[in-house]
Amino acid sequence: MMDVESTINGFKTILKAEPYENLRDVLRRNGFTSVKKGCDVGGCGACTVIVDDKAVYSCCLLAGWADGRSITTLEGLAAGGSIDLIQKKFIEKGAAQCGFCTPGFIMMGKYIVEHKKNASETEVRKALAGNLCRCTGYAKIVEAVMATMQEGGSK
Repeated sequence: MMDVESTINGFKTILKAEPYENLRDVLRRNGFTSVKKGCDVGGCGACTVIVDDKAVYSCCLLAGWADGRSITTLEGLAAGGSIDLIQKKFIEKGAAQCGFCTPGFIMMGKYIVEHKKNASETEVRKALAGNLCRCTGYAKIVEAVMATMQEGGSK
């Protein structure tokens, strides 16, 4: 086992990981269960987290790569007892059905809102294309991201 020192959701954390383990599995083992285990190959987006201000598929990264980095999971968006604006918009727009893909979509949506502030609907759809949903048909997810951008972003 090795130590992986990261800042997770604003808190300095030391994770124990085997050299071959991916970040998703280590995060889940440490209680960050919003990071879902889907495809294992970066094809579904269910494990999306934000690392050093970039949206990444945590199943495709070795945990050791996260040493010294800042990681935000869905749990980190609700810091301070108040959910993030993008989470509110997902609720308002009914953008979640079974909920399995929702954390990944919210994290990718958060990234889009913060880095593509004036994105068109087509650009939002392209940016979300790496996340898969079997229930919603994507329209309400796109509406939630667009509504978040229209209200000025996060929190």
